[in-house]
Amino acid sequence: MAKSIMLQGTMSNVGKSFLTAALCRIFRQDGYRVAPFKSQNMALNSYITPEGDEIGRAQALQAEAAGIEPSALMNPVLLKPTTDVGSQVIVNGRVMGNMRAAEYFRRKKELIPHIMKAYETLAAENDIIVIEGAGSPVELNLKADDIVNMGLAKLTSSPVLLVGDIDRGGVFAQLIGTLSLLEPDEQEMVKGLIVNRFRGDISLFSDGISILEERSGKSVAGVVPYIYADIEDEDSLSDKLSAESAPGLIDIVVIRLPKISNYTDVDVFRQYEGVALRFVKSAAALGRPDMVIIPGTKSTVSDMEWLRQSGLAERIKALAAEGVPVFGICGGYQIMGSRISDPYNCESGGSTAGLGLLKGETVFTQDKKQTRTSGRFCDIHGIFSCLSGLPFTGYEIHMGRTEDCGEPLTDCGGSFSGNCAGCYVHGIFDSAEVSGKLVKNLFERKGLAFTGMSVSRREYREKQLDILASAVRESLDMEMIYRIVFDGAIPER
Repeated sequence: MAKSIMLQGTMSNVGKSFLTAALCRIFRQDGYRVAPFKSQNMALNSYITPEGDEIGRAQALQAEAAGIEPSALMNPVLLKPTTDVGSQVIVNGRVMGNMRAAEYFRRKKELIPHIMKAYETLAAENDIIVIEGAGSPVELNLKADDIVNMGLAKLTSSPVLLVGDIDRGGVFAQLIGTLSLLEPDEQEMVKGLIVNRFRGDISLFSDGISILEERSGKSVAGVVPYIYADIEDEDSLSDKLSAESAPGLIDIVVIRLPKISNYTDVDVFRQYEGVALRFVKSAAALGRPDMVIIPGTKSTVSDMEWLRQSGLAERIKALAAEGVPVFGICGGYQIMGSRISDPYNCESGGSTAGLGLLKGETVFTQDKKQTRTSGRFCDIHGIFSCLSGLPFTGYEIHMGRTEDCGEPLTDCGGSFSGNCAGCYVHGIFDSAEVSGKLVKNLFERKGLAFTGMSVSRREYREKQLDILASAVRESLDMEMIYRIVFDGAIPER
């Protein structure tokens, strides 16, 4: 039976997912069979396993860090928000149904057998399980029925490392305050503290370490610097959605829809020198980019209405009329069609006209397509002709069915019309051949020569995971970490 270690955070987006990925890679490098585990994840960035199961994108990345195929065992409960008060509930990789928050909280204890079966199966196959918590373990109004933080730590008898984010300020209050709100038996489960995202000279924080250890009674397992590794993020708080992009010769704009999902589909363009990638949510910020990408969404009808109300719909159509390439993926593909209807309230319900840039009409049905996909681009005319005949791999996650009478984009669906194109395939840009040809074409359209290298997204991720693991290994007291994993004991300070 595997040993385990759990990372809990003082709040959302303190870096738990990245540290989990780093530990998975480090343990793998040290010769252990390791797997990630997150009992309940709330995220709109998801992934399809080889079995056709849907899990959080972070767990898929962590599995890659561990050198194994992703599995629904690693994320038995996934919540995908469809409204501000409700989510689609996915259990063991398959849709259980849509629930309002109040109903889910009443019923979530019913999911414990599913969670424990998944965990025990993983534990029987591995040496170490790295468990990731969610949000904060001291949301006092939610603690009674907790299945993802201290509640799970108790169920799995896992020692806990508590992570605070010094870059956001107040790290002493974060860590010591969180510990003070835990029950005495929960405090005992916390075996060490991690200060994450430190900028500057770490030697200047030596007094900070002493203060933390004195006030908390816990050992500091390490101070991790702000690591400049380009790792995919699934959190809606991701810096990538708001960070100002450095100016580039090529300007690619991604529409930041209110219920944006799988925005990691565009991460591949960040690895190209001379390409600026911007997320925008206002017509004023759109400008005149070299390409517009409309990404996935978990609420297609309501996000289409938002595009119309914000003025972005008219601006996108005007840019398309001027010849700017527009590409839609999944929900973005549906939005580019002539009409979207949700008669069964699969997402937000209702019906609305789309942008009309493609000829497809989408109707939501109660069955959900979840599959890995591979194919080739068809013979394409116009701006996207550079993709003609190229192979691609990816995955599909959608409930809508699109009747598209436009010219076929790929041999497994989608269509194009002049400078507009769309399909359901997530990850369609990830190969070096597809992304490289598209970037080269965008350069040439501006009379520029592209002299950069095309890089496979998977190869690039592997290198970035190694960079992350190396920096974390140097920053953490790995001897202490291993003692916590295998002995479960509080190291002497």
